[in-house]
Amino acid sequence: MNQQPHIPPAPLAVRMTASGVTKRFDGRAAIEDVSFSVDAGEFVAVLGPSGAGKTTLFRCLTGLLAPDAGAVRIGGVDIAAVKGRARRRVAVVFQQFNLVSRLTALDNVLAGRLGHVPAWRGLLRRFSRADRLLALECLDRVGLLDKALQRADTLSGGQQQRCAIARALAQRPDLIVADEPVASLDPAASAGVLELLRGIARSEGVGIVCSLHQVPYARAYADRIVGLSHGRLVTDVPAARFDEAAFAALYGAEAGAGKF
Repeated sequence: MNQQPHIPPAPLAVRMTASGVTKRFDGRAAIEDVSFSVDAGEFVAVLGPSGAGKTTLFRCLTGLLAPDAGAVRIGGVDIAAVKGRARRRVAVVFQQFNLVSRLTALDNVLAGRLGHVPAWRGLLRRFSRADRLLALECLDRVGLLDKALQRADTLSGGQQQRCAIARALAQRPDLIVADEPVASLDPAASAGVLELLRGIARSEGVGIVCSLHQVPYARAYADRIVGLSHGRLVTDVPAARFDEAAFAALYGAEAGAGKF
């Protein structure tokens, strides 16, 4: 029986470190030598044009892809070496919510506890009182406590994404990877979700990496902006310093004209 590597508690200051991460497909690098870190309580936005390698990077950050070179470490442990339940230290928030529509909001959030309970309890949905209370606390944190017993498919888009964030919180992760979480939402709901993610980073000490297409959202809500172009990291700056020159370096001089 294979032993899982021991995972020590994450350092207080650092939740995730990517070091020289490279991934190739058919000999072509989708991302190459990408390095950055995410601190506790920090919201890092990842920007870049289509085809820049953001999806490949996020799959490496979550352990879904093993890099060909370099490493992603969560609490000092290489995520590629971690299997099964130990993956719970990284939670993912998807663009399309990935909720089970026929289940209640509470039941969807309880799915975040699957990595913490015996498999039979998860299969039978026999969660403990403590797990149910935690799930309710997570729903309360995202402003959906009054929707706990409502079917997921009756919630608005913004409410469904908040439910997905509550599910991620229920994992008690060190890192939340949010893959274009507001791409399907209207501006008001988008602002609410990003404000929520930023608040969670601050209050829970979770590191958050969030892929965005909208530069104004990144500048308004992120602490730092990491930019990818042609698979390479071309900028890593505090959000307040992401100016017209940084935009032009990421998207091209013509695209950057008049943006700031």
